[in-house]
Amino acid sequence: MSGIFYGVGVGPGDPELLTLKAINAIKSSDVVIAPRTEKKDESTALSIARPYIQEGTEILELVFPMNYNSQALSDAWISNKNAILELLDSGKKVAFLTLGDPMLYSTYMYVYRLLEDSHHEIINIPGVNSFSAIGNRLGVPLAEGGDILSIVPATIDEDRLEKILALSDNVVLMKVYKNYTDIVEKLNKHGMVENAVMVSKCGLEGEEIVHDLAAAAGTQKVNYLSTILTKRSKVSKHALA
Repeated sequence: MSGIFYGVGVGPGDPELLTLKAINAIKSSDVVIAPRTEKKDESTALSIARPYIQEGTEILELVFPMNYNSQALSDAWISNKNAILELLDSGKKVAFLTLGDPMLYSTYMYVYRLLEDSHHEIINIPGVNSFSAIGNRLGVPLAEGGDILSIVPATIDEDRLEKILALSDNVVLMKVYKNYTDIVEKLNKHGMVENAVMVSKCGLEGEEIVHDLAAAAGTQKVNYLSTILTKRSKVSKHALA
């Protein structure tokens, strides 16, 4: 038998931001898969999608380790792939939940690559990404006219980050929890700290909005679900011209 595998983007946090297609896929699925790390009790994606999961639907939480032990990672991925294939081989509809959009910095992309050569139908369903939600939440345009917008994982090496900040008009910085203080220093260097705002847990309980990034540097632990939006100040942009 052949099943159907849905990669469902559930957005950044607000359950009302799920698309109608995402909701219909969740409602029609026999099994809903929610990825989580070994450190969490419940998947954030699962908590967002819960209002749409039908009674009697099987919920399977699969652990995707966040460590650098290659053997442990390989074993986990093989185990998870086999668990998903077993469900699909039995003809079930399976929805794999992922935060934001399935094709943007998500665990789902790796799952998709493992399954794309199987004989099962795969349907990828877009989701609202965090920075789009933040821009709309704050009324801050992500880009206007001929602006250059860069979407950057803040974990990239320093030289690449410096070059991007030097060239871009507007920047979205994701994964800022690891080196927040260094990021703030770089934004200040490139005239982009004054117009920066950081939102943590957008649309979720405990959402936090920080406008003064410099004041917050070194004084707080940055949540994993934190994103910075910023644009170059006009003074700095003229100085660079």
